[in-house]
Amino acid sequence: MIPYLTSLILGLVEGVTEFLPISSTGHLILVNQWFSFGEPFTKLFDIIIQSGAILAVIVLFWKDIWPTSWKFSELKNKWGTILTAFIPTAIIGFLFGKFTQQYLFTPLVVAAALIFYGIIFLFLESRKTQGQKDKVSYRDAAIIGLVQALALVPGTSRSGATIIGLLLLGYACPAAARFSFLLAIPTLLAAGGYSLLKYSAPISGSEVIFLALGFLMSFISAYLVSRWFMAYISHKNFTPFAWYRIVLGLIVAFFVIWA
Repeated sequence: MIPYLTSLILGLVEGVTEFLPISSTGHLILVNQWFSFGEPFTKLFDIIIQSGAILAVIVLFWKDIWPTSWKFSELKNKWGTILTAFIPTAIIGFLFGKFTQQYLFTPLVVAAALIFYGIIFLFLESRKTQGQKDKVSYRDAAIIGLVQALALVPGTSRSGATIIGLLLLGYACPAAARFSFLLAIPTLLAAGGYSLLKYSAPISGSEVIFLALGFLMSFISAYLVSRWFMAYISHKNFTPFAWYRIVLGLIVAFFVIWA
């Protein structure tokens, strides 16, 4: 019974946190202290539940990502800036991804990143004027690709880094959130595909069930949370997420240092 519960819990954590600016990787590292599978199955499981979250975004933003025709001009309008932002992230991730996983995937690093970027969000929300730009330019997309690479440090949040970068560049909150969702598609697909190619361990029948449960839970929760988040951010700000990050980071740091 425990492995089935673990599948559902981890799938739920992935789906709820992947596209909110609170770091899904950081939350999974923390939750894995109590709920986890053994290696190397954990790596495959993480890829599969992440795929469930990606599918949810594809379904939710289908009209934004799929051209009505295959004309170059329409493909460029749909995917040009997204792929421009993806390329720097992919290069940096390929060069430094293994290093960060080996040395930085610890609860204390997660706590520090949660607190630091929570403070950044509070600073951005304290400004008297908010950005008004809506359509991401190619120049800004390239910058965001570099900024998104900061999420290699667990606790940063891929969506959080993207949103912070766009807010600093003068974009409105809804535009920043939408672009972070769309940029997640090639970024997470590439990361998951690369990890999947390296996986060679056999998979048992029961493990297939665990994967299916985690995938389904991640898909459902990611779809519901993403839909809620886009409606929420259209008329509110990121302050609650900032305080959540700071409080969680302080709690984690307390237990790591003094427990």
